[in-house]
Amino acid sequence: MRAQGEGGSLVLVGSPAGQRGNIGQTNYAAAKAGIAAMARTWSMELAGSGITVNAVVPVAATAMTETVPAFAPYVEAMRRGEPLPDALREGEGFGTPLFIPLFTGLLDVHGVAIKVNYGLNKVRFPAPVPVGSRLRLAARLTAVDDVPGGVQVTVDGTVEIDGGPKPACVLQSLSRFYA
Repeated sequence: MRAQGEGGSLVLVGSPAGQRGNIGQTNYAAAKAGIAAMARTWSMELAGSGITVNAVVPVAATAMTETVPAFAPYVEAMRRGEPLPDALREGEGFGTPLFIPLFTGLLDVHGVAIKVNYGLNKVRFPAPVPVGSRLRLAARLTAVDDVPGGVQVTVDGTVEIDGGPKPACVLQSLSRFYA
């Protein structure tokens, strides 16, 4: 990005284990905490080149977050069908899923040797997803640009909550394909 001189954006993905710690996961927690520090440092180093750097720490209710002591009671409550406290959703983002898996299989591309998930732009989570909600992905291919050795594909996506007034997620996904 520096060499191209056009700026850009990096979005790194961390984990709540790196923010809260977790029993028996010292190496994983340390690596994920390092991602947050790396994002802060890179944002300072790369600002002069017009490159923004951010870290996303998705906090979904999974088997892994169930073992994080700070979140274990909330995962159990969700299993019982109880709603999460608004403060937990707003303050921690807990229960807000990361929707990358919905893009799997969206593009049928042939003749490439390597596909790289190049990152996300403009990621927003306007509404929490209630337990048991049905989700729908609306996606649109918005650009195919040449890059050295391949192409970069830009897809705009909106994850809608069935019957919800606002989308759960609005994002722009970048993928690169190399022959």
